Amino acid sequence: MEGRLVAGLQPVREAIVAHGRAVRRVSIEHGDSPRLEAVARFAADHGVAEVTREPRALLDALTEGTVHQGVVAWAPELALADFAELLRDPALLGMVLDGISDPQNFGAVVRSAVGIAASAVIWGENASAPLSLSTFRASAGAVEHAKLCRVPSLTAALTEAVASGVQVVGLDPQADKALRELDLKQPTLLVLGSEGEGMSRSVRRALSATARLAQSGRIGSLNASVAAAIALYEASNQRVTS
Repeated sequence: MEGRLVAGLQPVREAIVAHGRAVRRVSIEHGDSPRLEAVARFAADHGVAEVTREPRALLDALTEGTVHQGVVAWAPELALADFAELLRDPALLGMVLDGISDPQNFGAVVRSAVGIAASAVIWGENASAPLSLSTFRASAGAVEHAKLCRVPSLTAALTEAVASGVQVVGLDPQADKALRELDLKQPTLLVLGSEGEGMSRSVRRALSATARLAQSGRIGSLNASVAAAIALYEASNQRVTS
């Protein structure tokens, strides 16, 4: 079956909401589960042409260990945003991931980006976790509604952003200024490094500023996705209250 495999109750629902009849098939586990039958009806009501019932073993094999909750779907490939186009947005807010290799963290950051600040998520082609079934599930379906942008070189992209007038802020627990002290109402990219290594040297050189999350806080003590959520909340709060 061609298409992008999505697994789990909420991810499948969000894929159906986002793509409707473009979802090629929804398969649920054999049985009489009211939740799964509700998903089957939801799919049919939204124009999904093929809804099938399959043995659990088949769903297990398709998802290769990812929790599927008895339902999978084949959705269209995700459309990625063009970085140059993002830079032309006067209200740009983006979360840049440098070395976030855990798909669970990656997906959770996407969920925060969509739910908290409607921001873009940007990552380097070889610098973070790839989009995967695990990422889709960890985002709870938020990937279907996200502005996602993959760039060949994160350092080159950030250098281009600074040159175009975008504020590029690296989240650093050792920074002199707290994030709340910066003007986040202007076009801004927030850069989050890996939990273990932080930002790479080349990415650090491309920044226009660094900031910490709080006067007494430590990014190093926070899960990467939690740090991203706090930073996005601060940016969103400034923009709403301005």
